[in-house]
Amino acid sequence: MIKNRTIALIAVSGFALASCQSSPKSTPVPSGKSAALLSMEQVAISAHKCWIASKDPAFRQYQMANELNSFSGTPRFLLVPAKHYGGKPLLVVQAQGNSSRVDVFGPLMNDPLGARISSDVARWQAGNPACAATA
Repeated sequence: MIKNRTIALIAVSGFALASCQSSPKSTPVPSGKSAALLSMEQVAISAHKCWIASKDPAFRQYQMANELNSFSGTPRFLLVPAKHYGGKPLLVVQAQGNSSRVDVFGPLMNDPLGARISSDVARWQAGNPACAATA
């Protein structure tokens, strides 16, 4: 009986000591996604929200073709004519491999809309999901 009480006392003491210790800092679990994909996900979400879903008049004649799940290591999205989904891309926004740098190119970049596209993509890539630049 004394032996059982001693074991129980040791067990309770062990639990009490363990509860007093600080918990270990948990490290984030890597998602397995490349830097390019992580960067492109945030840019694509913002582009869809701000350009397409908001029905922005400047982008009304385009639709977004999402190719983020590319197995080539080049996640990207395209803007194509709204009435011709299989048409030639007018804008390509992509990142490659382990870089979080986003490249933007295509005929729309030579349009007056090009400056806005550049500033929007740069803002979104920097982590600011706002649809318009703040003064």
